[in-house]
Amino acid sequence: MSHRAGRSRVSSRKRRSPAAFLLYWGMIATVWGVAAGAGVIAYQATKLPPIDALTVPKRPPNIAILDENGVMLANRGDTGGAAVRIADLPPYLPKAFIAIEDRRFFSHVGIDPQGMLRALIRNIAGGGMVQGGSTLTQQLAKNLFLTQERTVSRKIQEAILALWLEHKYSKNQILELYLNRVYFGSGAYGVEAAAEKYFGHGARNVTVPEAAILAGLVKAPTRLAPNRNPSGAAERACQVVEAMRQEGFVTDAMAALALAHPAKTVRDQNASAVNYAADFVMDALDDTIGAIDEDIAVSTTLDGGLQALAEAALADALDRKGAAFGVGQGALVALAPDGAIKALVGGRNYAESQFDRAASAKRQPGSAFKPFVYLAALEAGLNPDSVREDAPINVKGWQPENYAHEYFGPVSLTKALSLSLNTVAVRLGLEVGPKAIVRVAHRLGIASDLSANPSIALGTSEVTPLEIVTAYAAFANSGIGVQPQIISRVKTASGKLLYQRKGARNGRVIDPNYVAMMNTMMQETLLTGTARKASVPGWQAAGKTGTSQEFRDAWFIGYTSHLVAGVWLGNDDNSPTKKASGGNLPVEIWSRFMRGAHNGVPPQPLPGGFWHGFGPGGVPVAENNGWPSLPGLFGAPPASQVRQVAAPPAPPPEGWPVQRNDAPPAHGPGGPVPPADIPNAGALGHKQRAQSGMQNFFDALFGG
Repeated sequence: MSHRAGRSRVSSRKRRSPAAFLLYWGMIATVWGVAAGAGVIAYQATKLPPIDALTVPKRPPNIAILDENGVMLANRGDTGGAAVRIADLPPYLPKAFIAIEDRRFFSHVGIDPQGMLRALIRNIAGGGMVQGGSTLTQQLAKNLFLTQERTVSRKIQEAILALWLEHKYSKNQILELYLNRVYFGSGAYGVEAAAEKYFGHGARNVTVPEAAILAGLVKAPTRLAPNRNPSGAAERACQVVEAMRQEGFVTDAMAALALAHPAKTVRDQNASAVNYAADFVMDALDDTIGAIDEDIAVSTTLDGGLQALAEAALADALDRKGAAFGVGQGALVALAPDGAIKALVGGRNYAESQFDRAASAKRQPGSAFKPFVYLAALEAGLNPDSVREDAPINVKGWQPENYAHEYFGPVSLTKALSLSLNTVAVRLGLEVGPKAIVRVAHRLGIASDLSANPSIALGTSEVTPLEIVTAYAAFANSGIGVQPQIISRVKTASGKLLYQRKGARNGRVIDPNYVAMMNTMMQETLLTGTARKASVPGWQAAGKTGTSQEFRDAWFIGYTSHLVAGVWLGNDDNSPTKKASGGNLPVEIWSRFMRGAHNGVPPQPLPGGFWHGFGPGGVPVAENNGWPSLPGLFGAPPASQVRQVAAPPAPPPEGWPVQRNDAPPAHGPGGPVPPADIPNAGALGHKQRAQSGMQNFFDALFGG
């Protein structure tokens, strides 16, 4: 045999053994890598803090958001879940991660040369990055200290830190740190958050197929998230179960059962509208306690049952009738009369849009703003029986019309408000002056800027649902101004009290006599007016509908002595709806919510009572007049906050207010405008039709 022939046969054998070829060159590359990297390791070590100075960073704090009964509503924070002890987990859960990610975890020292070589061979054979060689300890080091970049220097730093972690901590401690830090996709950091996210329960109750899903996620958390890629997640979970069976972490029977009954994920919790309320809590938390560095529990004023009821009432109505009414979005907010927020729904679907329409969207309230106009008129000397003309009116070219384009002639303020007659509201606005209306609205709790012009009487200045519901609370609690509150208490996980709500009120903002008058008029809205479909059986209820120009916004805000709630419907792009008005869909949603919210609650009358005209000597008569009939709601009022109203010697005349307002109205200086001076008052005493062809920019403003 010649030397050439022998060499040829050797070459032939090498060509027929690609695995041996790869192993040979893999070993050569490893040797060269170690030799060349020795100096690099020394250099990279100088860039890390001294080993003695290294400490494991704290896990970012978790924020548990609870309702008023201590029931969990949401978890917030960078990790989204509380830390769990490995001793509290089912043994197969951590073993699932070991089986699929690092089978030699308990035998290596932080780095695994054998595993790295195996990964290198498979990657070369696969022509790319098929398998990584990082141990669980290295992955933890990367999560704790390093960036996600794939560079040689970062891998060297990762290896050094992994060795330090193995020196500093036990294997179980490293595994526990890993499980509480690793990312599982969909914003979930840590195994507790992931279990809650995907399965609706804590990590302590994870099953074998669920453990396989979680362990399989680590490879590609975004791509394999079971709520986004169920088939990919299931295929990866099968690989995990098989790896667990091979390692003896589960029996053959357990593996077969897990494969036959794969895990099922729950509906994405981020789609729940409770997240609007959770966002609001987080915003308020920044102003309440500032930065935090440990887990906390935030007890809120929210009622979990009412929150769920509000979400269902809004979503169901929009699902059934939203398309027919051309309505794409809505909001619902409910407050106790003392300002405590009980439910807050900022939109139809949180997963599709996180914008909070309850607290942040400013929209025209339309006729829902009229109670502030009428209160200003009462404070100027009128009363519910005062008569004003419902007839066409022209204010320097602006000709507002009623919703139905018909007019009733002389009407009482009670009838005008209940039927939401625009011309009467405009006349009252001109009498008292737009600036007086703005002052009343701001005093009661409207925070937004309001334009003091004649159209303010028809609600043309934009407000948020939360602030207008807050302003209505004064009607429900006998005239006390409140501030909306959602956080009642904040404690650390160890029980240390960081914050305790003490209550926030603005003192008396409405005289009790005027509260009784407003209750009388706004109750009529539900009895004979534009909100006749609204009712809370067994309860006295009052409120006001609102519809902005071209049906762009539909509102109903109503209250009992127990709760104040407001509903807004419309479209985010401010496009017109298909004639959705305050009296139809918003009233339906409000009634469903309020009936459920009052179920089982003993009925109580509206505090402040109802106005019954004037008694002897012209003294206003109100049933239950004065302080609220709800004991303990606010306590006794300070005498300094109760303004005594001088009783007129006789009922106020129908023509001229007895109490002048020094705010110059838009229609000239010198105080309120006498009714006789209001332009184009029209004929009295009979129903009239609006003339066509008299519309301008404000013509589409209407009540209802």
